[in-house]
Amino acid sequence: MVAVAMRATALSAERVRAEQSRTDCAGEVRLTREERQILALLAEGYLLDGIARRMCTSNRTLRRRIRGVCDRLGVQTPIQAVAWAARRGLI
Repeated sequence: MVAVAMRATALSAERVRAEQSRTDCAGEVRLTREERQILALLAEGYLLDGIARRMCTSNRTLRRRIRGVCDRLGVQTPIQAVAWAARRGLI
């Protein structure tokens, strides 16, 4: 039982370290150039098909990348991710 609790604590600490590595020293999440480009295209009104074609990727890959950005930013929808990036002047 103690080993299970220690393992859970170790996993929690590992998740915290992973999350901290995704942020810069000011606590802000860093976005790659491609992630900023995706959010900018979403803000301009492009549909997923158009963004995928522009970025030479599949719709599935694009949806996965958008979901990853949303998860890292702590938002639920791509629209919220666009708003987050716009408020910070990233797009």
